[in-house]
Amino acid sequence: MNFLVKPAVFLFCLAPGAYLAYAVYLAFTGGENLLGPDPAQFLSLETGEWAIRLLILSLAITPLRYLINWPVLFRFRRMIGLFAYFYVCMHVLVFLMFLLQWQWGDIGTEIAERPFITIGFAAFVILTPLAATSFNMAQRKLGKNWKRLHRLTYAASILAALHVIWIVRSSYFDAVLYGGLVALLLAYRQLRKYSKPVRQFSLLK
Repeated sequence: MNFLVKPAVFLFCLAPGAYLAYAVYLAFTGGENLLGPDPAQFLSLETGEWAIRLLILSLAITPLRYLINWPVLFRFRRMIGLFAYFYVCMHVLVFLMFLLQWQWGDIGTEIAERPFITIGFAAFVILTPLAATSFNMAQRKLGKNWKRLHRLTYAASILAALHVIWIVRSSYFDAVLYGGLVALLLAYRQLRKYSKPVRQFSLLK
């Protein structure tokens, strides 16, 4: 059954994007409205939420691998991380196409009035070289520098959480949830690095 797990994870990560693409197709062809009264806002929120969900899931792979003693989890880390970047790209595309409407001259105004855009774009910039160097060839060429570069994932995750916290309007549940998970996962990494009991602790022996 193990050979079915990777395709299942792939389809799980792809499904939200496929649904959104289908919803956009229906909207442009006069079909059923699956995007609600404000399609641009819906697409922006959905792509952004799936981006941070999968980013957090990719961060959780390493702690889960040690806590449940299941090394096979590492096989899915790259795929999930790349899907997180895919949804980040969709999120940026939605902003440029539907919210900014390709009016490049308005970017300065948007940044001045809504600094959370700067934070989100900074996360996108950080994640771009990480996605580009996530493959085996890049890992071999970069050697030890590959791990140093990919530690920037932690900074990108913090910025992504801040981006979510900043744009909250009515409910702080998502902000607390995503921010708390990022903080917890990063704290575990630090504790495991410096604490022997934490390194030795496992839920499944």
